[in-house]
Amino acid sequence: QVVLVESGGGSVQTGGSLRLSCAASEYTNTWKFVGWFRQAPGKEREGVAAISTVDGRTLDDYYSDFAEGRFTISQDDALNTVYLQMNSLKPDDSAMYYCAADKKLGVNWTLASEYTYWGKGTQVTVSP
Repeated sequence: QVVLVESGGGSVQTGGSLRLSCAASEYTNTWKFVGWFRQAPGKEREGVAAISTVDGRTLDDYYSDFAEGRFTISQDDALNTVYLQMNSLKPDDSAMYYCAADKKLGVNWTLASEYTYWGKGTQVTVSP
């Protein structure tokens, strides 16, 4: 049973930064598709960022328009961890953030259905 555990969420003011971590229960070099999603109350889950990898090497990274230039996704195979560095946070970024992964390379990284394994989420709250 693959387990993903997110951490690093919290409360910050507008303009602040947070680094989310996603620790995996097995080697991340077996993943092909790793992503971060978020869901705010009353809204649909949306893709934030993702990376495609082969044998632990990042092939490409992807960002939603709202994340481009402010957020950075990265991985550390030695720690079996994927990170999401979030800078210049805004109140609209407040949401539960989820890590997701799959062992096959998907077609559309923004689709939640492309990912088999999910964490339980970490809350991010950005105050004005």
